[in-house]
Amino acid sequence: MSRIFGALLALLLVASCGGGGYGTAPRNLDNACAILNERPEYARAFESSARRWGIPAHVQMATIYQESKFISDARTPHRWALGVIPTGRISSAYGYSQALDGTWDEYMAEAGRWGARRDDIRDSADFIGWYMAKSTERLGISPQDARNQYLAYHEGRAGFARRNHNSKPWLMRVAADVETRAQRYRAQLGTCRAGRGLV
Repeated sequence: MSRIFGALLALLLVASCGGGGYGTAPRNLDNACAILNERPEYARAFESSARRWGIPAHVQMATIYQESKFISDARTPHRWALGVIPTGRISSAYGYSQALDGTWDEYMAEAGRWGARRDDIRDSADFIGWYMAKSTERLGISPQDARNQYLAYHEGRAGFARRNHNSKPWLMRVAADVETRAQRYRAQLGTCRAGRGLV
């Protein structure tokens, strides 16, 4: 009996230590159907978020691609002093959504998702849906407008309202890429079994 109990305890301990994500990206990031076929739980996550917040799966997917390339434990690079001494990371951005610590805390409190993890696809998709739904509510950005949703996501809603992005040509190019990818994902999802119900 004690052996069984010990084995169950060890299993629970291992399950609670990370394991929220893959740590690696799906093989074909240019095809939404291939992503969802390889990782069916992603389809469930995007569908759940879309139902709750009204942000389409293709917009969520294009954002995650840009932020983390679908790597669950993605982090920003280290800062270095004298070129050799690590002094911390560029920011607290982490996980699929690259959410910052403070914004993630705000999400957990407002959405009632205590215990949500940034390296979990379901929680990250829900976070993106929550954030972008607030951008729709406060800034009037269409849920389908991947370009402007991404700009508000990257710059923050206050920065978007101040039009900070207009002085960042590199960011405008990135946002255009997000829009192009979102439309490609949308077209692909409309043709495959894995994307059924997502468009």
